[in-house]
Amino acid sequence: MKHIVIIGAGPAGLTAAYELLRTPGEYQVTVLEESRAIGGISRTVRHNGNRMDIGGHRFFSKDERVNEWWNSIFPDQGAPSMDDKRLGRQMPLCAGGPDPEKEDEVMLMRHRVSRIYYGHHFFDYPIKMSVSMIRNMGFASTIKAGCSYLLSCVHKLPDDSLENFYVNRFGRTLYSMFFEGYTEKVWGRHPSKLSADWGAQRVKGLSIRAILGDMIRKALPSRGGDKEVETSLIEKFRYPKFGPGQLWEAVAERIRAQGGEVRMGCRVTGISTQDGIVTGVAYEQDSDTREMSADIVISSMPVKDLVRGIADAPQAMREIAEGLPYRDFVTVGLLVDRLNLRNRTSIRTLGDIVPDCWIYVQDAGVQMGRIQIFNNWSPYMVRDPEHTVWIGLEYFCTEGDAMWTMSEEQWIAKARDELVAMGVLNAQEAVRDAHVERVKKAYPSYFDTYERMDELREYLNTFPNLYCVGRNGQHRYNNMDHSMATSFEAVRNIREGITDKQNVWNVNTEKSYHEEKDASL
Repeated sequence: MKHIVIIGAGPAGLTAAYELLRTPGEYQVTVLEESRAIGGISRTVRHNGNRMDIGGHRFFSKDERVNEWWNSIFPDQGAPSMDDKRLGRQMPLCAGGPDPEKEDEVMLMRHRVSRIYYGHHFFDYPIKMSVSMIRNMGFASTIKAGCSYLLSCVHKLPDDSLENFYVNRFGRTLYSMFFEGYTEKVWGRHPSKLSADWGAQRVKGLSIRAILGDMIRKALPSRGGDKEVETSLIEKFRYPKFGPGQLWEAVAERIRAQGGEVRMGCRVTGISTQDGIVTGVAYEQDSDTREMSADIVISSMPVKDLVRGIADAPQAMREIAEGLPYRDFVTVGLLVDRLNLRNRTSIRTLGDIVPDCWIYVQDAGVQMGRIQIFNNWSPYMVRDPEHTVWIGLEYFCTEGDAMWTMSEEQWIAKARDELVAMGVLNAQEAVRDAHVERVKKAYPSYFDTYERMDELREYLNTFPNLYCVGRNGQHRYNNMDHSMATSFEAVRNIREGITDKQNVWNVNTEKSYHEEKDASL
């Protein structure tokens, strides 16, 4: 029986382990996870009866393998959730599905509402040409934006930077308002210094033209299930009752039940090789260094750390790996009685709070990047969703910099002060509880030595029994479903004896947007 060691208990690692164990007795599987939490950046953090989703994870994919896989773990709800029931909101229900008021292992169907907060006004995300947008921008600014967009249609810039990528699709005026400052917050660099690859991965196909097309399609009679929209335009999504970590914790339990091991607190520090074959891994657990032999290794750990652990890696490969950049972030959870934001939408909510899952903060005067409202992801994420609002304020930084090293008290004070400055929170509003969560290597970045990533990939592919999967395993800004898909492909190769790993690396590289789906979802 072949022993397969999987590095990382996030979506990619757990998917690989679960798939390998579908046939009992075929493989011995051991998952090594550095932290004490299941789910990687898709984990759910618990704090005093409230839960935080790190980064926000919509369960939506055009890949039916992924949708069916999720559904096999947690079926869709068959009865209304607590908030839908109280408010009389109608959501699609699955006949025979579990009742979320009585059962926990269930997928909820949720409204996707994400907006931009700019200049004390809400704007649709993605941008929509609407009466409210014109009113919030002002007539003069709207005309300027329209002329700027028309100019971008007739005078295309080379797509050689993220700035040009956005300007070509939205015009310079809208780019300056809604993309420039926010992108610099996220990546710590001006968009003119970033590769257009980032835009190609995150907003494939999305432009003013796509937005107008979506508006026209909605105005026409429905043609049934043949209508497709860009991911950012999708209006509903599935979500586990207690957040993404709940699903991945359930998967880890199933892996153990099927005979696999999931070892926590195990930091992989070395990769053993002999004659071009990976033979095992070294890891630290409870201050002890241990070794484990392996016939196959599936790695979702950061490429930088993986190459660092290969003792005989060529110097050129080490230089590429060491130069790969990442962006880290901090989430500050605040529990308050109310937000100073009026719900002017048609979506009813508990406490009449705004219905947004997350709000993109474009104001340059604050360092905050996004606001998550956990009540809207799932009412079960909040201990008292009818009388309190549990929010997560996201800040992008770099491990070790001045922001990263701030104390918890400093973070809480900063988050509260910025909310007050933006008018989101009244100065008199008390913070009832708070929690700070730091996340390392959350976002692989597309600059510095990333332009030589192909060389590093070719080197890693020389090891026939080493597979790199997931966001950090491939240094690619994969969504959760793409990370899972890389593991589907890796497991298929292992089962079928396929040595060419191109299919594993090709996940999420197509030029059309990677999550188109039937708009009737």
